[in-house]
Amino acid sequence: MTKLDLKKFEKKMIIRNMKEEDIDSIIRLQEVCFKGMEPWKKSQLESHINIFPEGQFVAEYDGEIIGSCSSLVINFAEYDDRHTWDDVTNNGYITNHDPDGYNLYGIEVMVHPSFRRMKIGQRLYEVRKELARQLNLKSIIIGGRIPNYHLHSDELSPREYVRQVTSHKLYDPVLSFQLDNDFILMRINPNYLPDDKQSNKYATLMEWNNADYRPKSKRFYKTSYPVRICVVQYMMRAIRSFEDFAAQVEYFTDVASDAGSDFAVFPEIFTTQLMSFLDERSPSLAIRKLTEFTEQYIELFTDLAVRYNVNIIGGSHFVEEENEEIYNIAYLFRRDGTIEKQYKLHITPNERRWWGISQGNDIRVFDTDCGKIAIQICYDIEFPELARIATDMGARIIFTPFCTEDRQGYLRVRYCAQARAVENQVYTVISGTVGNLPQTENMDIQYAQSGIFAPSDFEFARDGIVGETNPNIEMVLIGDVDLEVLRRQRQEGTVRHLQDRRHDLFKIEYRKK
Repeated sequence: MTKLDLKKFEKKMIIRNMKEEDIDSIIRLQEVCFKGMEPWKKSQLESHINIFPEGQFVAEYDGEIIGSCSSLVINFAEYDDRHTWDDVTNNGYITNHDPDGYNLYGIEVMVHPSFRRMKIGQRLYEVRKELARQLNLKSIIIGGRIPNYHLHSDELSPREYVRQVTSHKLYDPVLSFQLDNDFILMRINPNYLPDDKQSNKYATLMEWNNADYRPKSKRFYKTSYPVRICVVQYMMRAIRSFEDFAAQVEYFTDVASDAGSDFAVFPEIFTTQLMSFLDERSPSLAIRKLTEFTEQYIELFTDLAVRYNVNIIGGSHFVEEENEEIYNIAYLFRRDGTIEKQYKLHITPNERRWWGISQGNDIRVFDTDCGKIAIQICYDIEFPELARIATDMGARIIFTPFCTEDRQGYLRVRYCAQARAVENQVYTVISGTVGNLPQTENMDIQYAQSGIFAPSDFEFARDGIVGETNPNIEMVLIGDVDLEVLRRQRQEGTVRHLQDRRHDLFKIEYRKK
């Protein structure tokens, strides 16, 4: 008898991390598993893989994707009891993923109907549990569908239906499975998934506790999480070369570093100081010449951030990109040498008229070694929706480089920054330019008083002002903000703006481009 080739009988079952080439298969799988519900967008799954690749898994059987699950890490104590799926996933993009969180939050598990009863779902749950053990997370939390509820909704309330399932008098394919996998019911949330008609939009909030969890003193017993910020109120004066500009910038970076600052913050478009030696009277032509310094500007600040061991909000700079469009861009230069950028989203009439500046389209939140931050350039802080979206994406500090020529313009920035701090329970920082450039068209006068602002409550600085500079003179402001105090006040403060939002009445939607 010929020896059998066993390989032709093999059908491999693999649970592995998700890859970009799996995305189309996962979207097709979701359309089969959840008919009538909106499937993943490609951009959402790409975001999952970019932000938290360890938490995204697929089940591959004989080369075919037959199951998947997605998750992120959060500090669940920071979320409203009435949260929805959109709230906890930042509309499916998981940009609120918190590597320092306590809980793994499962946002989806699916198995192709043709491959059920092969324990695919159980394998995916087990790999999640193993991930929670590896990351030393306190628990796994899931918002589970109750897809059979629509069959009983005429005679049973959601609570009664769940009670019947937990006592094994009724069967629900999701809830019964979760109970079998040692998940415990926490509560029932209404309006969790608006397009989940089978569950009548309800979800059961379930938790699995990691018995191997080891509390770490730096997280579990944390009483303070200070972050030191050095705000530079920068004097605009005529210079003769880029080297003169670099010398001034390095001086202030050195000051920030000597003070042990975590962040040094420069003002909006302070690189227009370079126009003082460009000998170009036309504002639109001068701006195009200014963009030629972009690479030198980026190289300078990248080098300073690393050498002086400080994260730098590099003010903002005019940058020419594709199709000769010019953007006002603020850069984050991390002290590990990495760089991020935030485009100005709202362009003032002045910027359009004199310089022809184009608007950006993306709201960004950046991870740093001091938590998540956002940058909202000058006019952008005057639009409350942006700060609320950034807060929901995890930002705890919003930096606002600004440039205003008169007191009225300055007060718009200041009052709005203070309002954003109160209504979002975040810290806000404004950094402005002072001085004069008499020979530079449209940048001739400046007015500023820079500051660091906090929410208004007992544990924060009086009047909600951590510190402020004197108006209209060159100086620095150095102040400490405490992210642990911020966290506690969100949960236990006199007022709790984030928890007390009326999600039943209003919602802000970020139409990501």
